[in-house]
Amino acid sequence: MSGTAALVTTGAVVGASSGCSRVATADTGDGGHLLEQLRAKGTVRLGIAGEQPYGYIGADGEITGSAPAIATRIFRRLGVDRVEPFPTEFGSLIFGLNSLQFDVVAAGMYINPERCEQVLFADPEYQMKDAFIVPRGNPKKLRTYADIARAGARMATGIGYAEIDYAKDAGVKRIDTLPDQLAGLLAVEQGRVDVFVGTAVTVRNVVEQTKSTKVEATDEVTPYLDGKPVVDVGGFAFRLPERNLRDAFNRELHKMKRSGELLDVMRPFGFTKDQMTDIKAEEKCRP
Repeated sequence: MSGTAALVTTGAVVGASSGCSRVATADTGDGGHLLEQLRAKGTVRLGIAGEQPYGYIGADGEITGSAPAIATRIFRRLGVDRVEPFPTEFGSLIFGLNSLQFDVVAAGMYINPERCEQVLFADPEYQMKDAFIVPRGNPKKLRTYADIARAGARMATGIGYAEIDYAKDAGVKRIDTLPDQLAGLLAVEQGRVDVFVGTAVTVRNVVEQTKSTKVEATDEVTPYLDGKPVVDVGGFAFRLPERNLRDAFNRELHKMKRSGELLDVMRPFGFTKDQMTDIKAEEKCRP
């Protein structure tokens, strides 16, 4: 597949992750030296959450997804030829990054002020609305978070997802968390929950790929916080001291945006031109 020539298999990563030394990242105030260290090693470790289409292990045992595909191209241009996946739960990504388990979060992570206090974001590569997985025919007519609250519906979403806050803001009382969108689809099929909430591209992809006859994806849903519509954007996350690495990554990302290469890389994973964005990370980091 496009942009994945330097990706390695899961099995290789397990050994590499358990045997590699961790790089100290004390903030010396000079923007960090991780990029030089990665160039010397020739490898960068990507934290992924197994969420399609952002970053996951494919059926062939290799890392794939929009974020790893972008990272492979950018890091190669920065002088780092290989990427290794480090799979973990979404809710553990920031902890894993800051505890030096891997070098970069490559999971399409939404950028918000709370996360910006813990990690340093590159500018986002996409913007996104939400969507729901509901039983075929949408019998409870769930088209907004407010609908879920009014119906007293049982909702599920992913561990650590921003959708938890959107649901709480709308007054949803019954919120379960599940490992991923496939688990969410199965929970709706089996009647254990009434609706699974995720990003529009994630929901659409899992419904299409499973060819389920028991569920459907709703149209896109705009989330709200404090009465205001939210435009979510996702990007790569770095440790706070590593400004030099983040800035170098940003420069290459901006080149890909201007040339149209970014959309070319992301389109096979279900992204469209409407989901490209010029929003800056600093805008989404403001309280």
